[in-house]
Amino acid sequence: MPATGFVFACFNNSYKFTPEVFDVWVRLLKTVDGSVLWLSEPNDSASRNLKSEAERRGVSAECLVFAPFLQSIDEHLARLTLADLFLDTLPCNAHTTASDALFMGVPVLTTPGPTFAGRVAASLLSAIGLRELIAASLPAYEARAVELANNPEALRAVTAKLKANRASFPLFDAARFTRHLEAAFAGMRERHRRGLPPESFTVASGP
Repeated sequence: MPATGFVFACFNNSYKFTPEVFDVWVRLLKTVDGSVLWLSEPNDSASRNLKSEAERRGVSAECLVFAPFLQSIDEHLARLTLADLFLDTLPCNAHTTASDALFMGVPVLTTPGPTFAGRVAASLLSAIGLRELIAASLPAYEARAVELANNPEALRAVTAKLKANRASFPLFDAARFTRHLEAAFAGMRERHRRGLPPESFTVASGP
């Protein structure tokens, strides 16, 4: 990792990287001086191909930094704090990797797709009160990334909001989730007791 410079990160599996998204990432590296793209280290072949594709698009392979696999989840989570902005993928989003980044206070930027797999990160951001990090399109995603990378105050504000919301919003509120799940179980049991057939229903939101 460089001593200075902006760190874009994506710890998704490399099979989620499409040419369209990689094009955006390369343009970000070109636009934001001194920036790097921090990726979870794939196999040797994938690493070589990603470096080659970066160079083919006019960016030095040194701008891609690979994080080796760590056995310790605590060490893995701790190193995520070195990232400035987590960049999501499309059409298949970050799932656990997005949750990990948000839990460690790293903003996640996404744009939703048309399927469940492409809308997970947007759901996570909604559940932690950061809908401003859900871009309406891939061009808007790129523009928002440039804005945050070039405006330290805006990035600090988003990061501070994320850290403040972790304690009060639903995403990481396990006790609230447990209460809602128990309410769902109670509702299902009551329907069964009354001899009613299974049916979809909504659990009332609440603290």
